[in-house]
Amino acid sequence: MELLRHWAQLGVDAGWLSDSFSYAFMVNAIVAALLLGPLLGGLGTLVIAKRLAFFSEAVGHAALTGIALGVLLGEPPENPFIGLFSFCMIFALLLHFVRNRTNVPYDTLVGVFLALALAVGAALLMYVARKINIHMLENVLFGSILTVTDQDLIVLAISCALIVLLLIPTFNRILLTCISPDIARVRGYKTNFYDYLFVMMITLVTIASVKIVGAVLVGALLLIPGATARLLTKNMGSFVLLSALLATISCVIGTVLPMELKLPVPSGAAIIIVSAIFFISATMYRIIRKS
Repeated sequence: MELLRHWAQLGVDAGWLSDSFSYAFMVNAIVAALLLGPLLGGLGTLVIAKRLAFFSEAVGHAALTGIALGVLLGEPPENPFIGLFSFCMIFALLLHFVRNRTNVPYDTLVGVFLALALAVGAALLMYVARKINIHMLENVLFGSILTVTDQDLIVLAISCALIVLLLIPTFNRILLTCISPDIARVRGYKTNFYDYLFVMMITLVTIASVKIVGAVLVGALLLIPGATARLLTKNMGSFVLLSALLATISCVIGTVLPMELKLPVPSGAAIIIVSAIFFISATMYRIIRKS
């Protein structure tokens, strides 16, 4: 990271970059955006194919409870990684387990789990209110990419590397399991295994994204770039690449623009607004093209 900051400072001195890149937190923010954007965009295509749009929302809201549990167990309030990861992973696997063994509609089940996570999180936060800064909750809810530390980047890089290592050899099988489970079974694929593997990857990337995009908005960044890409292409390879590109551009612009224009806008909100502008533009393009 020190090398990247040194290069950024050289760029500022040479006039290639704006003065804001002389700050360490800005370099950290750009690195986080470049790590997270492609991953969220790529996984978002599978989220759309599997119709899990609200699953990541439920996991993101469960982060509040995970943070409260971590603080209660003695973790530092700024980075309660063990409590956050453990609770969110258990929450996600339990939700998927119940889904496979009941006839309750999936959107209803997600709503029940989401409400329970919020209620338990709100109750537990009352006990830890004296140990945490209220602004930390704002960062969890709406994201604060400009407060990303070196430790956060290490966790994010490890999470991204793990997901990529799991995703590359299994992408086609997970995709077929999403689109047509019956054909996947005929081919001998263990559909339950790939379902749980995908759920774990979505949970991991959601946890890694909470501090950057925010618990309320992380699901939107998984969904909107993929939806935009689907409007612009029908080819599966182009769909994945375009979704990853749009998510990355949204993350970078949403990070840099508020800083350059001195706007008091949370990074998560700015990223989603940029992503939504791309979606609206793609929608208008399709409407005009059809007419």
